[in-house]
Amino acid sequence: MTLSIILAAFLGTVSFSYLFNVPKQYLFTAGIIGSIGMITYSILSLHIASSIAVFFSTIVIAFLSRTLSVKKKAPEIIFLISGIFPLVPGADIYWTAYYVVSSSLSEALSSGRSAIAICLAIVLGITIIHEIPQVFFSSMVKYKQAKS
Repeated sequence: MTLSIILAAFLGTVSFSYLFNVPKQYLFTAGIIGSIGMITYSILSLHIASSIAVFFSTIVIAFLSRTLSVKKKAPEIIFLISGIFPLVPGADIYWTAYYVVSSSLSEALSSGRSAIAICLAIVLGITIIHEIPQVFFSSMVKYKQAKS
């Protein structure tokens, strides 16, 4: 894992956030969440399958998004969608369409299967974190503020 991957994830997340009109005071936080998600993915993908690495990275991103949304008093979706952006399987989706048009159906099936597995991993990771009651995140932030 190199610094360039982390920097690219940060800049990509901030750029995506800016493009979709995320308020400027949240751009840096969204970039950090995207970078942490990409760091998690980069480390895990060395040891486990890509879709499983995406699943655990999504859990980290969703957890940070819920926690920081309470702390910053902002909508969670600002951090979640922006943070997930580096993990979206855009290249796999592109190659699937390319192979379908090129009549290379076995390659299309392979890249399409990979894209679907990654998308399902993202959905499952978000769903698991959203099953945790909101009061947990609120009390966690209040506890940290009381300790300070």
